[in-house]
Amino acid sequence: MSIRVRFAPSPTGHIHVGNVRTALFNYLFARSQGGKFILRIEDTDLERSTLESEELIYEDLEWLGLDYDEGPKKGGEYGPYRQTERFDIYNKYAEKLIEEGYAYKCFCTKEELDAEREKASKEGRAYIYGGKCAHLTKEEIAERQARGEKASIRFRAFKPTILVQDMIHGDIEFPTNAFGDFIIIRPDGAPIYNYVVVIDDALMKITHVIRGDDHLSNTPKQALIYEAIGEKAPVFAHIPMILGPDHAKLSKRHGNTSVEEFRKAGYLKEAMINYMSLLSWSSDDERELFTMDELKEKFSMKRVSKSAAVFDFDKLKWMNGIYIRSKEISELLELCKPYIIESGLADEKYINENKEKLEAMLLSVRDNFTLLSDAPEYLKVYFELSEDITEEAMEMLNLPTSKGVLDLFLEKIKDKEYLDIETYRAIMKEIQKETLTKGKPLYMAVRCGITRSTKGPEMDSVATILPVAELTRRIKATMEKAGMA
Repeated sequence: MSIRVRFAPSPTGHIHVGNVRTALFNYLFARSQGGKFILRIEDTDLERSTLESEELIYEDLEWLGLDYDEGPKKGGEYGPYRQTERFDIYNKYAEKLIEEGYAYKCFCTKEELDAEREKASKEGRAYIYGGKCAHLTKEEIAERQARGEKASIRFRAFKPTILVQDMIHGDIEFPTNAFGDFIIIRPDGAPIYNYVVVIDDALMKITHVIRGDDHLSNTPKQALIYEAIGEKAPVFAHIPMILGPDHAKLSKRHGNTSVEEFRKAGYLKEAMINYMSLLSWSSDDERELFTMDELKEKFSMKRVSKSAAVFDFDKLKWMNGIYIRSKEISELLELCKPYIIESGLADEKYINENKEKLEAMLLSVRDNFTLLSDAPEYLKVYFELSEDITEEAMEMLNLPTSKGVLDLFLEKIKDKEYLDIETYRAIMKEIQKETLTKGKPLYMAVRCGITRSTKGPEMDSVATILPVAELTRRIKATMEKAGMA
């Protein structure tokens, strides 16, 4: 059997975390089994679905590296892959279901159904449609249609129980009286999700449906429809939901929830893919860091847990830092470039003309940040002198040895344009000998004079990347501000 799975988002905005994990598990399962990964756009919600949002889905999938084999933009032998282009198919199957007695026309109005729901609520029972229109004759149907009455199409719950086989939850038997006869096409002709998804999956030869376990309650209705149209149901796998740190369902109040928000915040796709793969799945060797190729090789639905996954933002950020540090510095600069430009530290022209210098700056701070968007804050030391001297730096500058160290440093660099690493280190050794100052009082005096802080990149980098004229300007300005001049 050739494995075929699908990712079927609604085009109402960027893909959210839950959908990313669903798409990823489908993708990894297909790739691990040598199967096909299909993209289907479920746009039957005409009020909320837009072509702009559909484009965002393509954009998000491309950024994540989840390449699909068939879909609206790629085509395939089982298209069209956009639901609004398949209405004729849904109507044809609905008529067939009516002819064979699996469905019927229902003329109950919204007002009538709402009244029945309210009555059930007051009586403390779940609402189940009472079957008022289930046995209308052809003549009665024709008469009501002639009067201009609009009908929905209801599917009959034609057997008392239905068995659903699930790769994660095992076999589950559902009583159909828990939901009764249900609508598959509304009076305005709009088809219902539980109906169209079955027709689409059946005709697209989908072998496995991997989706969130919030869909588990829909599955018995879908299983009934598969049986009615004479198609074998796919193998289902309902993966557990993703929770926020407070163990409530993950939502915007917990922080970023969409691919776009994570991308803008400065997360790398490699970190997103790696971290999302670990939400309710684990490797048999208990590793946590995987490349996409390794995930394709190791992924197995047998290792997916039944337990809900808690989204740990701190762990994702930690993992993102690991991937940042693994990047070639030239690639990392390209990734950081938009954030540097947006921060106002440098424009594109400056970055392109000073690529080597920027790479050296970035290399000196790379180990300190975990988000691409953090880079400008750490690079700032190279572009501007802080207005304020930190409290810790002021303590170092107030040491009795600091003025002598800085005066001598200025004297020794005055005839140079740039310092190389050997020259800088030699100068510091000379100052140590001449002033008998060593360790923290020596090196921190120079750091604080140049950066006004006790923290930041190694002084080997700062002192050799900045021109001597800038080092001199900064030290003199700091000494004056600190009352050392």
